[in-house]
Amino acid sequence: VQLQASGGGLVQPGGSVRLSCAASGGTLRGSAMGWFRQAPGKEREFVAGSPRTGSATYYADAVKGRFTISRDNVNNMGYLQMNSLTPEDTAVYYCAVGPRAITSSLTTPAAYYYWGQGTQVTVSS
Repeated sequence: VQLQASGGGLVQPGGSVRLSCAASGGTLRGSAMGWFRQAPGKEREFVAGSPRTGSATYYADAVKGRFTISRDNVNNMGYLQMNSLTPEDTAVYYCAVGPRAITSSLTTPAAYYYWGQGTQVTVSS
């Protein structure tokens, strides 16, 4: 599975942006999907996750209530809607897919097998 993340850019504080993740060469159905981010000088951190089955979603405390993860298994697309952005959200954002990831491991990068190339989100005035 190849993942292509897009939608990043420069956004003002308080603004919104929607990231997209297009999957090709396979199906998202039955796989966990996650979004992670990495800021300069920091480790990659979990942002949001969608398990292999069901409609539950999981978020890091820092983004809960502001970000929403969604997916379209028919068209093999994943999304991350990001609202009320702050400069602390500035990072490279990565989408990831884990065909065998279990729900309890969604926050762990090692649970994901496929990774996109990342898209930069910069929040600045």
